[in-house]
Amino acid sequence: MLRAVVFLIGIAILALCVIGLPSTFDETAAHYSKLDYLPIYIFMYASAIPFFAALVQSLRLLSYIDKNTAFSELSVKALKIIKYCGVAIGILYAACLPFLFQIADKDDAPGVLAIGLVVAFASFVIAVFAAVLQKLLQNAIDIKSENDLTI
Repeated sequence: MLRAVVFLIGIAILALCVIGLPSTFDETAAHYSKLDYLPIYIFMYASAIPFFAALVQSLRLLSYIDKNTAFSELSVKALKIIKYCGVAIGILYAACLPFLFQIADKDDAPGVLAIGLVVAFASFVIAVFAAVLQKLLQNAIDIKSENDLTI
């Protein structure tokens, strides 16, 4: 079931990148200068790369759990990549905030800036959660290897 959820999330974000963002860009370009909105769309498309990398790693992590090899170095590596992807997405959206501020100031729409802050904050929370899981998993692997050596 978790795999299906991951696939649905991936399909939704892919549809947003292929259909949603270009149509939004065309609508905003009709009313405003393309140079005002172009950096935001570049940052959004750039953030899709680490997002899909994190989805792939989460699918790998789920396959390790299915194969009963969850307590392995491969799982630690997958969590490390998820952590880096979360940090990368957070940095990209934090770098996008000045551009969002300009648009929010022009349109008098502070909600646009809040959305950027929420996405950046959520990405950093995911990165911290992955780092905690990575550390716990590494400690469990170390304890398991110590126990295997003493028996």
